[in-house]
Amino acid sequence: MVEKEYGLHDIVEMKKPHPCGTNKWKIIRIGMDIRIKCEGCAHSVLIPRKEFGRKLKKILVKHEE
Repeated sequence: MVEKEYGLHDIVEMKKPHPCGTNKWKIIRIGMDIRIKCEGCAHSVLIPRKEFGRKLKKILVKHEE
């Protein structure tokens, strides 16, 4: 399985939408766990890295350094 290349401040799409209706998330912290923030309602969620990799559908916008 190919590991997707994601980084800090990337906008990603998850497999399931957030209850607020949007499916766009911004990566705001990367470490042992990954914190993502909903672009619709600004709710943030902390997900283990392995689980994040399984739930990630695609990267919408790559942040340029």
